[in-house]
Amino acid sequence: MTQPIRFYHRNAIQEVSGASTTRTVLQYLREDARCTGTKEGCAEGDCGACTVVIGEPDGAGGVAFKAVNACVQFLPTLDGRALFTVEDLRQPDGTLHPVQQALVDCHGSQCGFCTPGFAMSMFALYEKHGHATTGCAGKCEKTKPSRQEISDALTGNLCRCTGYRPIIEAAEQMFDHAPLAPVNVPALARTLESIRRDDTFHYEHAGRQFEAPRTAEALAAIKDKNPNVRILAGSTDVGLWVTKQLRDLGDIVYVGQIESFKHVETTDEWVEIGAGVPVDRAYDELVKIYPELEETRLRFASLPIRNAGTLGGNVANGSPIGDSMPGLIALNARVVLQSVDGTREMPLEDLYIAYQKKDMHPNEFVAAIRVPTRHGKRANLQFRAYKLSKRFDSDISAVYAAYSFIADGDMIREPRLVYGGMAATPKRASHAEAVLTDAHWHEATAQAAMIALSKDYQPLTDMRASSDYRLDTAKSLLYRFWLETRPHNPLDKSKLDVRAIELVEAK
Repeated sequence: MTQPIRFYHRNAIQEVSGASTTRTVLQYLREDARCTGTKEGCAEGDCGACTVVIGEPDGAGGVAFKAVNACVQFLPTLDGRALFTVEDLRQPDGTLHPVQQALVDCHGSQCGFCTPGFAMSMFALYEKHGHATTGCAGKCEKTKPSRQEISDALTGNLCRCTGYRPIIEAAEQMFDHAPLAPVNVPALARTLESIRRDDTFHYEHAGRQFEAPRTAEALAAIKDKNPNVRILAGSTDVGLWVTKQLRDLGDIVYVGQIESFKHVETTDEWVEIGAGVPVDRAYDELVKIYPELEETRLRFASLPIRNAGTLGGNVANGSPIGDSMPGLIALNARVVLQSVDGTREMPLEDLYIAYQKKDMHPNEFVAAIRVPTRHGKRANLQFRAYKLSKRFDSDISAVYAAYSFIADGDMIREPRLVYGGMAATPKRASHAEAVLTDAHWHEATAQAAMIALSKDYQPLTDMRASSDYRLDTAKSLLYRFWLETRPHNPLDKSKLDVRAIELVEAK
């Protein structure tokens, strides 16, 4: 029997039935709720005009607020959550929220089309740095974010008019206004608890099923009964199958309510990340062990995409241009698969057989990713990850490279060279690795490995890069790795001067 979609919006619990299982949150807002402040720009989670804020229990009695793209989120995924749009910012007496007032004062809007999305990204940042995370009902002081945090919060919003400077200034100045608490966080937490479901959420429309189980065991049962059911996590890719390709997804099982999928557990040897952990949180944990991934964290799509998308979803999708897999494979990560038959584990690189083809049984799903820590001999691990794309923020890689080896003096042990964007799957460079194995880490060794890359890859030409560009830059990035990790003369990545970078790119 179908159940209504229940969520908090516009100061009340909403119940929705009769909507398609793949109706987007944006469509609901504009066509059903008549909240037309939220705009459609690209319908693929890129421009940010549709940015809204989702609130959900944080596990500590509060509410976590996250900016996401309404254009690729399906309405049934809102069940048990709160939805905030630009209409929620202004107070009943007409008082502008500090976010809005700062945008006015700093002239942060011109044509205004993108402004609601910017306002909601700023609102999420405002809540993160104040009472929403502490439950102080607006009485505590807000801690201003750094310029980098502001820039990161706005990576998912594009503007053709203002040049961003006044918008960034507004994000800095919004904390100078008198504190305002448009959200009663303790009350909202109680409301969300009142609509929380203890069992699988069942929703049906026009013969299509949408199920949101609470446990991995329930998911396994659903997947075993219907192996063709479409698993949905963050919807940051699957959403485009609907909005851009107009595909019928069939029956859907949503994993965003499975608590065990949201765990992160760190031991001396491993950090285990559940399949439902959002990309942003996953990289926060990985960066603690591998700070070399900090730039990847910042450049992995945009913050709204990282808030919604999951690391498990990125791994399960297996796109050859997905940014997580090369780094994880270079770190010798393993993937945990689960079904009604139990769990099994394998090296991540063995999961990918061919383009969009994986070594998974029809009833299996990704349950977790296990990444080894820097324990034992891995204390001497040399590791780097590099992304090449046309834009710094919110862009798909033309080439993504990740390298690691265990340094034994100036000897190379267990090298792993992995590239994305160079083959039909994330792929190790076996010929280049053979050159490096048990060799001295000298410039000549690096150059020999660069030559060997031509045997490992015959990349394609597409809209992002030509085959020659991909191969040349793959070699250059390997040379950069040599420059940054060479023995006796270590070169810190942050101190690599411009001339050296130009030399690498011209190599």
